[in-house]
Amino acid sequence: MRTERSLTRLDRVFARLDREPERPVHLDVPEMSRHRIALFAGTLAFYIAIVWAVLITSWLVRLDWQVMFFRPYQQWPEIHAFVDYYVVLGQRGPTAVMVTAWLGWRSWRQHTLRPLLALGVSLLLLNVTVGAAKIGMGRLGPHYATTIGSNEMWLGGDIFPSGHTANAVVTWGILAYLASTPRARRWLSALSAVTSLGVGMSTVYLGTHWLSDVLLGWAAGLLILLALPWFEPLITRAEAWILDLRDRWFARLSRPRPAKEPVSTPVAPVPLGPGREEVPVRESVTAPRTRTPVHLAPGPHTTRSDRTPVTPAGSRRPPHADRHPRNTPPAARPLSGS
Repeated sequence: MRTERSLTRLDRVFARLDREPERPVHLDVPEMSRHRIALFAGTLAFYIAIVWAVLITSWLVRLDWQVMFFRPYQQWPEIHAFVDYYVVLGQRGPTAVMVTAWLGWRSWRQHTLRPLLALGVSLLLLNVTVGAAKIGMGRLGPHYATTIGSNEMWLGGDIFPSGHTANAVVTWGILAYLASTPRARRWLSALSAVTSLGVGMSTVYLGTHWLSDVLLGWAAGLLILLALPWFEPLITRAEAWILDLRDRWFARLSRPRPAKEPVSTPVAPVPLGPGREEVPVRESVTAPRTRTPVHLAPGPHTTRSDRTPVTPAGSRRPPHADRHPRNTPPAARPLSGS
């Protein structure tokens, strides 16, 4: 008898995704239009200009030092506690957990894995691009600056560009990128812009980043969001591959196991006499039966013939005149004759 497999939570999740295999019609996928390409080129030019201005120690570096000597955290100490909590909106760990939970619910409602995959691609691009720029330029922060007026480049630091700012732009901007309607996209774009702007200025207030770090962080995060449409075909193929892998895995689990057939081995042909063909006889060989182990009582065991009969004393049958005990010759009957 075959029993059905009990559904787990993962089975129910994929079962809901299977209710609507096609993406809903109202969910349009952003394309790399001319407008987006122009924005990408302008943001890339701004990125290069900020890096060049810091490398040549231009007026931007002098502005960095002026803001650092101004010490905003001493000018407005009453908002220091609020800023300490607000800057968490740019930390990668907490923001990734919150946005992943929201996009996971979106995937459940829209029956597609695209929101989670788009978030994964954007975070991967963020780690690669921003991390490489941080390590490559090695700029020191305001608290570790060595020479007044210098750009503090290639000294082993890791703050240029600002990771908090770039992470805020990407993490909250992905919500606007995946919005279902144009109105929701506009509102979420404004909300993510204000949030990332506040996170960047919070790092300047706390003195953990230069102002140029924040400007470059905004550009780095915006470049990732503008480049996401180029990765939409990869996201689509990844979603199809994951669902296909899921189907094959479930099919393998639900496949019934075939019964073992007896193996036939050839035996020598049997001669049938002169003039007849010999017919080979096949003998089926089955698996040997396993003997059930016999559990004996502890102690020495004797053969059946040596055992003493366990019977009550005396015979249960009534005595009979014609019966005689075993192993004794019967008594001779008297001969009667005429």
